[in-house]
Amino acid sequence: MQASTAKLKNYRQAPRKVRLIADTVRGKRADRALGLLSLLPKRGAESMAKLIRSAVANANMPASDLYISKIEVGGGVVFKRLMPRARGRGSQIRKKASHITLSLSKKSDPKSQKHEQGS
Repeated sequence: MQASTAKLKNYRQAPRKVRLIADTVRGKRADRALGLLSLLPKRGAESMAKLIRSAVANANMPASDLYISKIEVGGGVVFKRLMPRARGRGSQIRKKASHITLSLSKKSDPKSQKHEQGS
């Protein structure tokens, strides 16, 4: 069951770097993920924590009952700039952005699942 989702579009950091942060919190409880992100020395950790807090607020449930069921990081817009080089040439600089999609789900109790299967 999907409890809530949150999206962050055109976050100005390369998707490759943001995926490292996403991999550390994937599958974890929301409150535990927020604790990990507060100690993570990466630039995107604060934005990821803000996104998780937004998804928890959308769910109207406590963070301890929710876990990160799906988190995807895709490429966003790419700004192309030129860097002057020798002999009048220019080399391209690509300033990449990311789209982050986060889904939280409610943690289900194994006792209630056994009860539902038995009836």
